[in-house]
Amino acid sequence: MTGLLVFGSTGQVATELRRLAPDASFLGREAAELSDPEACAAAILAHRPEAVINAAAYTAVDRAESETELAQCINSLAPAAMARAAAELGVPFLQISTDYVFDGSGERPWREDDATGPLGAYGATKLDGERGIAEAGGQWAVLRTSWVFSAHGANFVKTMMRLGKERDELRVVADQHGGPTPAADIAAACLDMIRSMRKQPGKGGIYHFSGAPDTSWAGFARTIMKQAGLSCRVTDISTSDYPTPARRPGNSRLDCRAIMRDFGIARPDWHAGLEKVVTELEQ
Repeated sequence: MTGLLVFGSTGQVATELRRLAPDASFLGREAAELSDPEACAAAILAHRPEAVINAAAYTAVDRAESETELAQCINSLAPAAMARAAAELGVPFLQISTDYVFDGSGERPWREDDATGPLGAYGATKLDGERGIAEAGGQWAVLRTSWVFSAHGANFVKTMMRLGKERDELRVVADQHGGPTPAADIAAACLDMIRSMRKQPGKGGIYHFSGAPDTSWAGFARTIMKQAGLSCRVTDISTSDYPTPARRPGNSRLDCRAIMRDFGIARPDWHAGLEKVVTELEQ
């Protein structure tokens, strides 16, 4: 997509965006350091793009508990500065966010207008970023997603496949539920949204997008083993059996009806996305 500027170049979604939109301009860390929000804004003003997608973020959920200031700068201050620069140019800005803005209670899928309540620093900084973007004015959209996976970067699928080849059994959390989401489908959704926003300046807001059907981490792990042809056995455990520095939401289910209504984007089947990722990793 000509005229598109993307922050990020090596992350899961950014890598898929490079595949789908090779003529876009991509800014990696060497060109735009997200710990310097004003440099990010300056990059937008210098490039004068027709649209901006921020596919970069601080995603180390546990480390964010001890590096909160850095996470805040990258996840909140930088996107807000980007959104202000995009607003100054009058071009649409799209930010990728997370299910971690919610407290993970209940079992009902989260709607865009539900009350937020992050459990940790990562979710709190991403939520602050959403608010900063909304306050910047201009045309903006936030795409909240969950359980991202691909053939690149660090993610659950790659970890399970690696451990599944080394061990006979894996103990995996079974009381956290959500929708695994292929990075390739997130990238495609971002491009569809940006195209639509460029045609209709009134479009935008917060949207949810995750793979279907919802499952547990243990259920996801079993499907990974099956598709990868691994005999490793997956045993269910509870969240309390696997303590982490940052609390994880028990309910990461997302209600994705709004993005279908406004953009015609349906929830992707993560089984199909997983099959492609497993094939790519085995090649």
